Amino acid sequence: MALGKEEVLAALKGVAVSGGGDVVSRDLVRALAVQDGIVRFVLEGAPHSELEAMRPALEAAVRALPGISSVTVVIPAGPPRGLGGGQAAQKGPAIGGHAKPQAGPQPVPNVKKIIAIGSGKGGVGKSTVSSNLAVALARAGKKVGLLDADIYGPSQPRMMGASKRPASPDGQTIEPLQAHGITLMSIGLMLKEDEAVIWRGPMLMGALQQMLFQVKWDLYGPLDVLLIDLPPGTGDVQLSLCQKTTLDGAIVVSTPQDVALLDAKKAIDMFRRLKAPVVGLIENMSTYICPNCGHEAHLFGHGGVETEATALGLPFLGALPLDLEVRLAGDAGTPIAAGAGAASDSYAALARALIAQQVV
Repeated sequence: MALGKEEVLAALKGVAVSGGGDVVSRDLVRALAVQDGIVRFVLEGAPHSELEAMRPALEAAVRALPGISSVTVVIPAGPPRGLGGGQAAQKGPAIGGHAKPQAGPQPVPNVKKIIAIGSGKGGVGKSTVSSNLAVALARAGKKVGLLDADIYGPSQPRMMGASKRPASPDGQTIEPLQAHGITLMSIGLMLKEDEAVIWRGPMLMGALQQMLFQVKWDLYGPLDVLLIDLPPGTGDVQLSLCQKTTLDGAIVVSTPQDVALLDAKKAIDMFRRLKAPVVGLIENMSTYICPNCGHEAHLFGHGGVETEATALGLPFLGALPLDLEVRLAGDAGTPIAAGAGAASDSYAALARALIAQQVV
C-alpha cells in the first residue's frame, strides 16, 4: 500500500526541532504532496537559518519510510542581507516572517491619523505624490510620518535622500530616520539598492505589521498624520493594512487616461470593501508646460480624474503637473515640494486643501 500524507506527517512529528515541539505542531509544513514515492513540501514560518538547520533531519526521517524514492523540502528565500540574514542584521529585529495574531485592527501609538495613498496600477506617480505631499504637509505645520509599504519596489529612500540604516537599540523596536522634517521608514533602508525582496504574501504581511507597530513612530514627537505609500494594485499589503490598523482615509492617485482610470476605480472599490473611506482623488501628470515656448499640452489627457470623482461622488483634491523638475528633484533626494516654484505650489495647495477639509 502506497504511503500517504498521514504517514509522512507522522514521521515529521517524530523529529524534535530547536525551539521545542515539532514542525507539524508548529505549523511549519505547507503544501505537502505525496505521490508514487515522491514527497514534496514547503517549510516556512520560522527564521530562515532555523529552517535550514531543520532540513537534514526532516529529509532523513521521510527517506527512512518504506517506498520513498525522493524528498524535496522547499524553503522560501530568506530575508535579504540586512533583514535578518547576515551579520549586520543581528543587531536588530529580522523583518518579515508570518504576521502575529492580533485582536482586530489596532491604532499606531501616538499617531493621530493614518492616510493611505494608493493607485490601481503602477507608473502613475503615486510614490512621488506621497513624498511631496508629506513634505508639503510638514511645511504647513503638521508632524508627518511616511511609511514606504511598497515592499518589492521601495523608492522613498532615494526620493527622500535617506540612506542610513535604522537603529534598533533593544533588538525589538526600530528607530525611523528623519528627512526633510519627515519621520521615514522603508524596507529599502535595510537593503542594498539593487537587492531584491523575494517573499511570499505571508512574509509581506509580517513585514508590514512590523513596520507599523515595531517602528517607534513618535521618536521625534507624536505624529499628526502617517502617510502610507502603498504598492500598486489591490493585493496582500492593502488587505493586511486594513486588517491590522484602522485607516482614517485613502487617497487614490491616477493619470487622466482611460486605462489608468479603469484601475483607479478598482482601487476605490477595494478601499470601500475594506471599509476604508476614500477621501479624494488626485490627477497626476495632468498638464505639461513646454519650458521653451510655454505651450500647455495634455500628454495623457486632462480632466478625466475630476470627471470620475464627480461621477463617483468623491472629492477631487487637485491636478498636479508633469514636470521634469519633479523627476530630477526626486532622483536627487530633495522632493520638489521642499523648494519653490509652480510644482511646489501645486503640492502646497493640495496640503492646504487636505488640512482645510480636516483630512489631516
